[in-house]
Amino acid sequence: MENETATFAAGCFWGVEETFRRIPGVISTRAGYTGGEHPAPDYRAVCGGDTGHAEAVEVVFDPSITTYASLLQAFWECHDPTTLNRQGPDIGTQYRSAIFFHGEEQRSQALESKERFAARIRRPVVTQIVPAPVFHSAEEYHQRYLAKRGMPGCHI
Repeated sequence: MENETATFAAGCFWGVEETFRRIPGVISTRAGYTGGEHPAPDYRAVCGGDTGHAEAVEVVFDPSITTYASLLQAFWECHDPTTLNRQGPDIGTQYRSAIFFHGEEQRSQALESKERFAARIRRPVVTQIVPAPVFHSAEEYHQRYLAKRGMPGCHI
């Protein structure tokens, strides 16, 4: 079975990357920017809120070890998908909640999981579910940011 790719935005990518990196079956994670218009976004531009990109994490996983459904569960649990363009102290469209799907099967599973999650919490979920556009890798110092500093997480 070939490895698959999933892409999620759930606020600051440091904690999101760490969440997915620890899941058995995840081969690699990459912090970056996606969903915007600028052809070569960087951290300063994305944080300025003018590029349209979200801070996101690209996850490569082995589907024989973990499933896309398991990754979706981790996504819902690692942030508050009911706050529009905000996670904790981070505010702006670059911190939006989004699932960037790679193919029809991921789209279908993402929509179903969003419905189940929303029914369970009984609050509106603002997570976007959209096709995965080009993913731009963040600067090297953002990759495995928390792990490099010996920090277990930065969740609010």
